[in-house]
Amino acid sequence: MYSWPGNVRELQNVIERAVILSSGPELDPAALTLPQRGVDQPPSGPEGGATSLADAERRAILAALAATNWRISGRGGAAERLGLKPTTLHGKMKRLGITRPSTTTS
Repeated sequence: MYSWPGNVRELQNVIERAVILSSGPELDPAALTLPQRGVDQPPSGPEGGATSLADAERRAILAALAATNWRISGRGGAAERLGLKPTTLHGKMKRLGITRPSTTTS
């Protein structure tokens, strides 16, 4: 049993972060960053630096878009895969500066 050293809001943040960092329909326990004696150490990014929540969210959105060939809404779309409404996904994409790459060939 793990004694939670923080408050409910901190627990909610840890779980939300784990959901964003997990791939697939199940929560990955490895994505849980549990505080040690009340000090939360953020997970490392690809180069050893701290991963911000915005970076993790951006990677999750881009992965879902790539997996769905940039289909945002509808059955099997990126919004459904992420458990979001299409309008929410559009808003997050705008906030994070995510745009569909051009598919023109020269």
